[in-house]
Amino acid sequence: MRQGEAVFVDSGAWIALALTRDPLHGHAREQWDQLQGAGAKLRTSIPVVMETFTFLQRNANADVALAWKESIYQPREIKILTCDLRDLEQSWSYFKKPMIHKLSAVDASSFVIMKREKIRLAFTFDHHFAVAGFTLVA
Repeated sequence: MRQGEAVFVDSGAWIALALTRDPLHGHAREQWDQLQGAGAKLRTSIPVVMETFTFLQRNANADVALAWKESIYQPREIKILTCDLRDLEQSWSYFKKPMIHKLSAVDASSFVIMKREKIRLAFTFDHHFAVAGFTLVA
């Protein structure tokens, strides 16, 4: 990773960071500190924010979900990217690719957004990003 490079943060990374009981929490924390140290331009998307919030609300509680939501707005280096109708329409093409099995619609929209924004790195524990041609930083 180059100093100051853009990195897309996926739901799995956010969840691991938010939940200390998550088995990947320690690894996620180390990676987060490395990204911050490298001055990474952290990016996520509206669908990822919605997916993460919903997961935290249902699997932890509303207070945890709301605290996480507040935390992503604190460091101004996190930019939340939009997902418009054109992005959604383009994301459906990933479901026709036989190499990507059991893909989520949020992941497919993330791939389209990352390509649109020219982001090659993903902070995620989801192998689908690598299969789709992105470099994992976790």
